[in-house]
Amino acid sequence: MHHFFKPHQLSRIAVLLFLLILVTVGAIPSYLTGKWVWMKPLPIPTLKELKAIRHEGLKIPGWESRFRKNITIGGNKWFIQELKNVNVTAILFLLTQNGPKDQPQVEWTDINGFHRWKTDSHRTLNFTVKLNQITPEKPQEILIDAKFFRSWTKEGTFAVLEWYAWPTGGSATPSIWFWTDRKAQLFNRRVPWVAVCIIIPIKPKDDLEKIQPLAIILGQIVQGELMKKALVF
Repeated sequence: MHHFFKPHQLSRIAVLLFLLILVTVGAIPSYLTGKWVWMKPLPIPTLKELKAIRHEGLKIPGWESRFRKNITIGGNKWFIQELKNVNVTAILFLLTQNGPKDQPQVEWTDINGFHRWKTDSHRTLNFTVKLNQITPEKPQEILIDAKFFRSWTKEGTFAVLEWYAWPTGGSATPSIWFWTDRKAQLFNRRVPWVAVCIIIPIKPKDDLEKIQPLAIILGQIVQGELMKKALVF
């Protein structure tokens, strides 16, 4: 006698049942209160801190901020600050979430259009941030998957690092944040985000491998500083 379901079908059914239970359990609080998350987005608990960054920028330990200013790119208000450390200079672009309906979308396309640069050597740069450096009682670390590439214009050549930062990690891909936020909403929580672009001037023939350690250090510092106040649950 043949089984009604084959083994691989049973595993798929188990996954579907798990997802159904997850959605159902997450929906119970909304059902009881009559407030469905898709009718009115849940608020962002750190919206005040995010807006402060939009107007004041970010303090980067060990780096001097030469100038700070707002600039509109693709209809969005970015904050730009030049960072200086001994003989190293970098430009930090920050775009913070501006409301509960605000989602990351085409920020990297906007940045490309603003600079009108050519690019090559595209790759994913993974780095981690240890939470015990931010919150001592949390020894684990989080992972960030950033875009890393070379760009150039008539003004010069640059190494560029881009990612969306959030409390539990980061990625250059908007859809990763989208599903992370949707999962959090099932438990009546939100995942705030900040788009980060770090631009490091380099020599035309510089190998990105040589710049990579500096890019990682800057990425770790920026992610860590964002997670102190603005990027928390």
